[in-house]
Amino acid sequence: MREPTGDHPGVSELRTTTPAQLRRLIQANRLAVEYLDLPRTLRQIVEAAVDLVGAPYAAIGVLGTDGMLEQFVHTGMDEATVAAIGDLPVGRGLLAPPSEDPRPVRLGSITDDPRSVGVPAGHPALVSFLGVPLQVRDEVYGHLYLADTEPGAFNQDDQVLVEALATTAGIAIDHARLFGESQRRERWTAVTTEITQELLSASEADALQLVADRVRELAGAALVEVVLTHGSVDPFDDVRADRVSGASGSRVLGRRLPVGDGLVRRCLSTRRPQLVDELLDELLDEQGEPAPRYLPVAECGPAMALPLTSEVGMRGSILVLRDRGQPRFTELDLDVAASLADHAALALDRADARVARVRLDQVDERDRIARDLHDHVVQRLYAAGLGIQSVRSALPEGPLPDRLGAQVDELDATIRQVRTTIFGLHDTGAEDAGLRTKVLAVVAATGHLLSEPPAVTFRGPLDLLVDPPMHEDVEAVVREGLSNAGRHARARNVAVAVEADPSSLVVRVRDDGVGLGAGTRRSGLDNLRIRAERRGGSLVVGAPDAGGTRLTWTVPLGAAAGG
Repeated sequence: MREPTGDHPGVSELRTTTPAQLRRLIQANRLAVEYLDLPRTLRQIVEAAVDLVGAPYAAIGVLGTDGMLEQFVHTGMDEATVAAIGDLPVGRGLLAPPSEDPRPVRLGSITDDPRSVGVPAGHPALVSFLGVPLQVRDEVYGHLYLADTEPGAFNQDDQVLVEALATTAGIAIDHARLFGESQRRERWTAVTTEITQELLSASEADALQLVADRVRELAGAALVEVVLTHGSVDPFDDVRADRVSGASGSRVLGRRLPVGDGLVRRCLSTRRPQLVDELLDELLDEQGEPAPRYLPVAECGPAMALPLTSEVGMRGSILVLRDRGQPRFTELDLDVAASLADHAALALDRADARVARVRLDQVDERDRIARDLHDHVVQRLYAAGLGIQSVRSALPEGPLPDRLGAQVDELDATIRQVRTTIFGLHDTGAEDAGLRTKVLAVVAATGHLLSEPPAVTFRGPLDLLVDPPMHEDVEAVVREGLSNAGRHARARNVAVAVEADPSSLVVRVRDDGVGLGAGTRRSGLDNLRIRAERRGGSLVVGAPDAGGTRLTWTVPLGAAAGG
C-alpha cells in the first residue's frame, strides 16, 4: 500500500518511480498528442492515465464556457454499469474544484474531503481519489480524475506522474480545440463562398433561403428564421419570419414576432449579434410572463440573433435556435455566423437592385407603349372619327346618319379609354402594383434562365379576390417554378397560369424539361409547401404523361379560407 501525503509534489520529488513507469509516461504523452480529434484525444488520455499508475478507474472532464462539465469521458466500467448509473455528472463536489485556484486533490479516502457528495447509485464503491487540473497558461480546460477501491492507493510519485500527463493533455486539448475551430471556420468560409458565388451569378435562386439552410446545417440548429422588418413608420414594429429552415418552420413562416421577443429586438436596436443560453427566458408576453406563442418550447434553447445590416439600414435578423438542453453557442459560432449574415444582407440589397432594374425596364417599356398608343392608335382613331363625321354631314336625315353618329360616339369613348390606359402605364408605383404586374415582373426577372419567354395567362378578377399579403406567396411560387424549370429541368417551353375564383387561387407552372433531378434544392419546394399549408392549401409537384414537370399551388379564398 502506498502512503498518501498532502504535500504539493514537484518533479524532483520522484523517489520510487521505476524506469518502466517513466517509459509508460513517455508513451502516454505520445498517445495524448497523437490525434487532433478531441473525443479521440480524451479517450487516449484516460486510458493512458489508467495504464500509467495502475488505477482501475479514470475520467477526464472538459469544462464548458459556463464552468460546468461539457464533456466527460471515463474508463473502467462496463456498459451495463454505466447504463445503471444513468446521466453523466455535470461537475459538482470533488469534480468541480475552483478554477481560480487550480490545485491537485489527492485523498486517501474521499470521505475526508467536505466537498465530497458521494457516488450515484449503481456506481462501484470508490475510496482513493486523485484529481489534477488540465491547465495551459492561465486557462483551465478541465480535470483528470483517477479513483481506486482501496484506501491510500495514490502516493506522491503517482501524483507527479499524473501531473506530467495532465500538462501534456492540456496542450493536446488546446491544440484539438484550435484544430476543431479552424475546421469549423473552414466550413463556414466554404458556405460563405458558396453564397457569394450565388449572389454574383446570374441565377435567380433564393439566396436568403440558401443562407437559412446552410446556417442550420453548420450551427447544428433545430430552427433558423430570417426575420425581416416590414413596418412603414417604425420598421421594428412589424418583424416577420420571411424564410425558415427546420422541421417546425411551418409554425413560424410569415408570423409576426411578438413585442416581447427581446433577443431579436435587442439585435435590431443595437445592430450587434446577440447570444442567450435559453431563449425561453427571452420570450415574454405583455405581462412579462414566458410566452413562446410562435415557437415550439422544445426549440427555445440556446439561441443567437445576427443582424442583417445593409446600405439602407437594418433589414432584419437571422434567429438561430437549438433544442433545449443542447450546448450553448460560442463566441466563435457568433463570429462566423455574423459574417454569413453580412452576405445575407448583401442578398437583400441585390434583390432590391434587381427589382429596381426590372421596374426601370418596365418604365421604359411602358413609355414606349404609351408613345405608340398616342402617336399611332389615338391619332388614327381620331382621324377615323373625323372621316365618319364628314360622311354623316353629307347624308340626309334618317337612320343611317344616326348609326354613324353612334359609331363616332363609340370612337370617342375608345379614345378616352386609350388615354386612360396611357396615363395608367405611367403610374408604376410599386405599392399599388396589382398581382398581374408583380407576376409579370418576376417572369421578366427570371426569363434569362429560359431559352424561350414563358407563356403567362391570367384568369379571374385577381386584384379583387387576392389580398396584397398573398401576393408575395404567388411571386415566390412563380419564381421557384421558373428557376427549377430553367436551372434543373433544362426546359425550353414553360407556361405560367394564375387563376382565381371566389373559392380558390391556383398557380400553375408547367414545363417540358427533364424533370427535377437530384440536384434540385428541395428547400425551395418545402418553402412553397409551407406557404400553402399555412393558408390551408397544398402544393402538388408531378410529372404529366407528356413529360416535364407540373407544379400546382392551391390555396382557398374567401369563405373557403375560413374568412
